Amino acid sequence: MMPAKRAVYLVILVSTGMTASVLAESGVHWPSFRGVRAGGVAEGFSTPTKWNGETGENIKWKTRIPGLAHSGPVIWGNRLFVTSAVAVVEGGEGELKVGLYGNIAPVNDDTAHTWTVYCLDKRTGDMIWSKDAHTGVPKIKRHTKATHANCTPATNGRYVVAFFGSEGLYCYDVAGKLIWKKDLGLLDSGYYAMPGAQWGFAGSPIIHENRVIVQCDIQKDSFIAAFDIKDGREVWRTPRDEFPTWSTPTIHESPGRTQVVVNGFKHIGGYDAKTGRELWRLRGGGDIPVPTPVAAHGLLFITNAHGAMA
Repeated sequence: MMPAKRAVYLVILVSTGMTASVLAESGVHWPSFRGVRAGGVAEGFSTPTKWNGETGENIKWKTRIPGLAHSGPVIWGNRLFVTSAVAVVEGGEGELKVGLYGNIAPVNDDTAHTWTVYCLDKRTGDMIWSKDAHTGVPKIKRHTKATHANCTPATNGRYVVAFFGSEGLYCYDVAGKLIWKKDLGLLDSGYYAMPGAQWGFAGSPIIHENRVIVQCDIQKDSFIAAFDIKDGREVWRTPRDEFPTWSTPTIHESPGRTQVVVNGFKHIGGYDAKTGRELWRLRGGGDIPVPTPVAAHGLLFITNAHGAMA
């Protein structure tokens, strides 16, 4: 069990160059959860096979980030963006308890938090700016293994989008100016079989062309939606008959069609990226789905949890 007072450290390995050759822009980018198209691949760069945070072996830099967060960093050029949820009262983050122990109960915590977006220099770890998006008592409880900042942000080099679930969707420019924010309501992704077991929201936003796309599979009124990245205008919203999930959508482009591919318990499927129209669906996946779909070799790879239970 970890102590109540803690901070997250963002650690960068020596060989963390990551290329996005499929993007039109030149440079080194890691724009969203799992990188370009959720592929999780950095072509052309070697990766250290071992490192040590205490001795500094193969560590280029280490920067303290306050609070608790499971969100991953994203990179555009020499700027790195990450988020956190910081308790207003020092030491108020509570426990982060990992491992196998089978407890589905949420953390009972009414401590106010501040949800913050950070921008760092990728080369040095120096803080360039930080912006507080929202302060208040979390509207949804978290699991003891989770945090109140689980969603990885997304960037296209001009805008940075941070999603904090029930605390809202926020868009900044890369200089830290707030461009727009959206309140998407109460997004409760708790256990479908026991709604009182609130576990927190975790689906990360993605950016495709000039749209921000979010998948919100929750206890009631699940949906997938797209927003104009310039002003936050809702472009389309498609309801989903779905139990809570924690997956991030993936963009898949093929001749004549660009689709948003989503994981699910009852509804694995694809949606037209321009209109939100449902294109296809599958049933028979497992409950509590978390993994993001991956497209490779002309195939879509989708996996979830406990097998054919839908």
